[in-house]
Formats: sequence, C-alpha cells, structure tokens
Amino acid sequence: MSEEIKTMRNVALAGHGGAGKTTLAEAMLFKAGVTKRLGKVEEGNTVMDFQPEETKKQQSINTSFIKFTHNKHTITLMDTPGDQNFFSAAKTCFPVADCMAFIIDGVGGPSAMTEEAAASAIEYNLPGFAIINKLDRERADFNTAVDASKTALKKKIVPICHPIGSEENFKGFVNIITGKAFEYDADGNASQVDVPADMAENIEMAKEEFVENIAELNDDLLEKYLEGEEISEDELKNTFRQGILDAEFYPAICASATKLIGVDIVSDFINDFMPSPLDRGDWIATDADGEEVVISPDPDGEFCGFVFNTIVDPYAGRLSLFRVISGTLGKEGNIVNVTKDGKERFSQLLEIAGKEQKNITAAVPGSIVAVAKLKNTLTGDTLTAGREIQIPAPQPMPPVISFAISPKSKADEDKIHEAIRKILEEDTGLKLERNEETKQTVLSGRGLVHIEVTADKIQRKFNVGMSIETPKVAYRETFKKKVRVQGKHKKQSGGHGQYGDCWIRLEPLVTGSGFEFVDEIVGGVIPKNYIPAVEAGVREASQTGILAGFPCVDFRVIVDFGSYHSVDSSEMAFKMAGILAFKKAAQDAKATLLEPIMRVAVKVPDDSTGDIMGDLNSRRGRVLGMDSEDDKQIINAHVPMAEMLRYAPDLSSMTGGRGTFTMEFEQYDTVPPDLAKKVIERVNAEKEEAK
Repeated sequence: MSEEIKTMRNVALAGHGGAGKTTLAEAMLFKAGVTKRLGKVEEGNTVMDFQPEETKKQQSINTSFIKFTHNKHTITLMDTPGDQNFFSAAKTCFPVADCMAFIIDGVGGPSAMTEEAAASAIEYNLPGFAIINKLDRERADFNTAVDASKTALKKKIVPICHPIGSEENFKGFVNIITGKAFEYDADGNASQVDVPADMAENIEMAKEEFVENIAELNDDLLEKYLEGEEISEDELKNTFRQGILDAEFYPAICASATKLIGVDIVSDFINDFMPSPLDRGDWIATDADGEEVVISPDPDGEFCGFVFNTIVDPYAGRLSLFRVISGTLGKEGNIVNVTKDGKERFSQLLEIAGKEQKNITAAVPGSIVAVAKLKNTLTGDTLTAGREIQIPAPQPMPPVISFAISPKSKADEDKIHEAIRKILEEDTGLKLERNEETKQTVLSGRGLVHIEVTADKIQRKFNVGMSIETPKVAYRETFKKKVRVQGKHKKQSGGHGQYGDCWIRLEPLVTGSGFEFVDEIVGGVIPKNYIPAVEAGVREASQTGILAGFPCVDFRVIVDFGSYHSVDSSEMAFKMAGILAFKKAAQDAKATLLEPIMRVAVKVPDDSTGDIMGDLNSRRGRVLGMDSEDDKQIINAHVPMAEMLRYAPDLSSMTGGRGTFTMEFEQYDTVPPDLAKKVIERVNAEKEEAK
C-alpha cells in the first residue's frame, strides 16, 4: 500500500487565464491514452472544462480533477481557474496539491494570477516547476519568459531544456541534464536526433550553469565541482530532485500543448522529480486545546481528511471533495466532522474524473476523493474517525465588488434565497448580505463576470432568474444650523382629544457623534412620563430625513419647554408632537447630504503608482500615504463609496490584473452641493416611479 502512495502525484496546474492550462491537461490525457481525441477549449469538447458556463466563455471557472496512469505512476491533475473572477476556486485547492505546475505563456510571460498562485505555493511550501508553453506562437521566446518568471514566481528558475527552433519552427528541445535532443512530428511523436550544431556551444554553457546550480545544494558535490571532478548523472539527478522537494528552485520546461511538443516529458518529469504524498510528509493540525498535532500520511493510521471543495447539484445533492491525510477510508461508513462537531455517514466513495464520478472501494493518504450527501459538511471542514483535530482552512478571498440582486419574476421570489444559499456552499468567493437601510439584498464577489456567471448557474441549476444592479449607497442627512421650534399636536373629535406640545432646540454635532437627546424641562410643563415619547417621535421622524428620505445623524435635540392637558395628553400625543417638531426644525436647519467614505488600500506594482494615485484623485479620493510590501506599493486613501462601486474592473484594466485592493467603512462626510443635488433628484424621482 505504501508503494501505491509512493507512486502517487497530485499536481495543481496554475497560472494566468489563457496560458494553456486546460489545453496542456487535455494533451496529457490524450498522450496517456485516457482520451481518444485531443480536446480543444475553442471547440468546447474538453474533459476538464465541461460546465456550460465554461464552454460558453471558453475558460475554466471551477477546478477540475482527473486521474490517469503514466509509466506505473498515478497522476491527479487539478486544472485550476486563472481568471481573477474565479481564482478563489483555485486557491481552495492549492493546499491539497503536493506540487504546482506553473503554466507560463511563452509570448506574454507570467501575469497577475501566476503571481497569486506562486504566493500560495510559497505559503504552503509546495515544490513546483514552470512550463513555458505556446512556444510555437509568433513572438514567443523561451529565455525571455524564463527571466520574467524569476520575478513573478519569486524563485530561482533552473531551465532543464532548451528549445529547438522558435515560433512556428519550434519543433523540439535539448535535455540539458542528459544532453539528448528530441524533435516531434505533426502527430506529437518524439524521436531522438543529434543536437543541432548551432546549439552545441549554448547547450554546453547551459549544462555548466545547471551543474553549478545543483552542486551548490550539496557540499560534497560542490567540492567535486570546484576541484574539477566528474559528477555523475545519478548524483546530479538525486540532488536535483532533493532541491525540488525542498522548493529551493523551480525547473523550467519548454512546450507547445497544441502541437503536443514536450507534453510526454511533462508527465515523465512529474513522475521522476515531483513529490509523492510521502515526500510531502507530515501535516500540522490542532487539537481541542489549540495545540499543534503532527499527522503523518500513514495508511495504517487513524483516518483524517480535509474538505477543500463542495459541488452542489440540485438532483444529486451536495458533493464533498476531500483529501485523505492519514488512514485508509473504505467505500462506506461513519465519520466525524470535527469542525461542525457532528457525525456523518456515507454510502459511496467516489473518484472525480472531469464530469464523471467513479465508485472506488478504498482511499489511502494522498487520495483526492468525494462523498455525497453529507448533511453539514462544507469546504474547510476536517473529517476524522473520531479524533478531535482540525486542519487549518485557508481564508476565503475577500470580495471586491457588490451588486444588488433580485428575483426576475414573482415565481422566482420564493426560490431565489434557497438557490443562492446552495451556491454559497459551492463558491467561497461569494458573500451575501441584507442591507436594511437600502432594503436591498447584496451579493459580493470577485468581479462582475463572477456575479454574472453565478446568475447563469442559478438559472441553470435551480431554474431561478436573478437580476443584478449596482447597489444603492446608504447616504445620511445632517444639519448645519441651530434652530428652535414648537411641535404641537392638538386634535378634538368627541370624547377624549389628543394634546401634546413641546419646544425643541436642534443643534448640529461633529461627524460621528450620532444622535443625542437632552431633557431640559423644568417646572413640570411636560410631565416626566411624556418626555420619552417626545424622544421616540424625534427618533422616528429622523429616520426618513427631509432631503431624500435618508436617516439623519450627528445632531442633538433638546426639549426645553411645552404644555400638556390633564385629560387629552398621552404618550401618543407627545410622540406626534416630537415628530412635528423635528420635521419643522429640519426644514430650517440647513439639511445637508452625507456619504460614506471608505478607507481604501490599493496594492499595485511600482510602475502603476502614478496612474492609481491620479485615478483615486479623480474619484474625489484623498491619498493618505504609501507603504511598501515586497515588490508592491500600497496606496492608502479615503474615497467616497459611490466612486468605488465599479472600481475592481477599472483597477484590473489599469494594472494588467496585478492590482488588488481592500476597503472598509471609515466615516460619513458631506457630499459636494452639485453632486448632492443630483443624488436627491435621482432618489426622489425613483420614489415617484415606485408609487
């Protein structure tokens, strides 16, 4: 059984969208004989991108899994999304991979999501390697892509091959370790050839550089190298592999997935040099007391698994994907969800293969498996045989854009919230909130496309229509002038009447003060038991403001005089008096509109700081300063929320996808008069239309 684990490889294909991850996966499956026809993204017939939304957009939206055998090794590929809208689906899967293959566009080089994936690899200390793909394209350049990868991946890059030919004439490579050259025919079949004469000198120099890089990892080899002794190929390979396992560097391979050049070598390389679950070694969990516990990948140990993905099907129910960390799991049985503190039972053990699910009889450490219809298990949960330990779950990526959602029809009203709840179980990059002020349900995600695809999924899976629109801004109203007014409610209609009379002073307060109510009644002109009713009336009236119906803040009301009737006065009468008094005061106190100001932190490359600062200023922002983090600059600013509602796609456009930002509420501030007028007119017009 340990041999089964020793020959197991779990590889996450990572990188920016369009670099060719899915195409490479399809090529590897084709070369392994898993598929009889080479799947193509543009034709919508791939094994990995099988959901309708993926076929429509010709890009990966979810992480897909498939296992195949190559030279007596079992390779599980995880084809992760590279678009920033769906990168949260990639990030949840990285912790359960044993290594990462970074697919680099040989023309455009690494991009933003490549950097994000590399950060995850470093976070989990995962070995990896770079595949410079699309070398058959115009303007493709292996060396340029390798140089760019050093910065993006934040690792030393050690090329182990050199391409033969370039652009449309790219036809093979020279293996720098062995010195052998291979060329590929039109069907992607390799044959060994002599090293081209015009490459011999460069290959010799590359081999020398390779040996030097590897010798530096081992004192004995370094001594041999410095003394000019011969280093055997086995010594080189063993030290090379150990350097990879220790994540000292990332090797680089050249390829063209569409022409099947180098694809077989990728699979060979994974077998020979990438880690097995045994090589990855122990996992760290925490026990009930918060103490660290070491979990070994022992097939004879107690079962422990980590749930990293959830798939919701309206017919089959919830499917929980997890990695077996330790122990051997049978095809059915009872397990404990330690995170939710509950027992679960499963009756089928499944292996995911694209859109297919296969029944299996057992799973050993390192296996990526799934079970259906667990009642309370979600992404990030730890499953055990009963031991109270938990594997730390990665934090979900924070949403960057929000939209108000609503059912498209009356028939959708009853079903929409249940449909969204199920989608939230599947997608950790989404967040749902109810804004009681604007009376809107707000769905937040990683981008506009993310929200649109979610709407398509809800329609397809649950037959529920969902409309999206820019959310309303929760404005406030306040006052600039002190006033004193009377509020008198008097009504006589037979029997007991209604009588309440109060005088109030309304005074503006500094930003953030909220509302204060002060009782300065003397001599009992208003009985004490009626004072709270006056306050209640003022509070109620202040919730709908005077300009456009927004709540009023940052003011003080002082009740200082009034009168009452021994028979007709009541709490209700004085509440009405308070309402009348506030409305009259608000008319005279120079009401003004306030808007929420957000504290924004924008992280961008150095060369984008000028553009970003200028853009923030154009959004009525106030730059507070800058901080540095690694090779990025963090621009801190206060920006009106109204100007940030569509910021995510704009930032991506300005920085080529390399910019990120966070924001949180800071304070309310006055809206400029010209903008305030437009807001008030728009809101009041919407109210008229709604009548």
